[in-house]
Amino acid sequence: MKFWYKRTFLSYLLLPLSALFGLVASLRRWCYQHVLTPYKAPVPVVIVGNISVGGNGKTPVVIWLAQQLLAKGHRVGIISRGYGGEKTDKVRLVNGDSDPRLVGDEPVLIAKRAGVPVAVCPYRKRAIEALLAQHHIDVIIADDGMQHYKLARDIELAVIDGVRRLGNGFLLPAGPLRECPARLKTVDGIICNGAQAQQGEVQMRLKAQSAVNLVSHEVRPLHDFQAKTVVAMAGIGYPERFFSTLQRAGITPVATHSLADHQCAELSALKVMASVEQALLMTEKDAVKYHSQAQENWWYVPVEAEMSDEIAPVLAKIERLLT
Repeated sequence: MKFWYKRTFLSYLLLPLSALFGLVASLRRWCYQHVLTPYKAPVPVVIVGNISVGGNGKTPVVIWLAQQLLAKGHRVGIISRGYGGEKTDKVRLVNGDSDPRLVGDEPVLIAKRAGVPVAVCPYRKRAIEALLAQHHIDVIIADDGMQHYKLARDIELAVIDGVRRLGNGFLLPAGPLRECPARLKTVDGIICNGAQAQQGEVQMRLKAQSAVNLVSHEVRPLHDFQAKTVVAMAGIGYPERFFSTLQRAGITPVATHSLADHQCAELSALKVMASVEQALLMTEKDAVKYHSQAQENWWYVPVEAEMSDEIAPVLAKIERLLT
């Protein structure tokens, strides 16, 4: 919603509903803190989430964190709600070859890139129990779920978009916030994706250096596409971030196509986006949905997260939980 990122007459008109939303959200959190008993997993749980909607960059953080913990010899499992996949209460175990139509595109991407066990289920307790029953795991990373207070957590990382920040600062539906900005004072780390991190935040940059062909799996330096006729497509929460990444790499697409987050376009629609003489560049998250029907001129651009030194205290805190 574009009006979420500025204060307009409509956003002020919706403020009474935002107040009601905030009251319910606060009451729910208070109940799980003082009345209800959340599920406590037998291993530490790290939440990677946010307080606003719309593509803040959680997935690269989850992958980066899993890789860091794996490098230190820890056995990592990842859980996700599986948004965008088939609606079911069942637990699904995910690998890099899983069908994103069943389990969601982000879990497939995470499983492929992180190389660790992944489980999806709306009920995070069931997902954790399924992972622990199948694998020897000593730490769980929860992709999203900051507001899922049924699950106790040991570490919370909040990811924010450095450009859009917290939008107009209003709660849903007047703004993009799921919880009040003060909630950020309670987390263990705030990761700023792009732009300039503010005091006390971890700076994250997404580094894109290559493109991978969906058919041949050929890898080319991204700058090779500067002289080509390129069409860009992104079905993520904030497509403009991908288009900006291409611009910074010196690539100016002749056309850009923004799809809804997790949307899987029809093959016929994708074919008309770019002619065979053009290169269609997409995100890696999009690519997991189209491998089986890919054309020879389709390429995806993988990104790697780079964190500033401010992440060190968070990693140290996780290490202390695991010793």
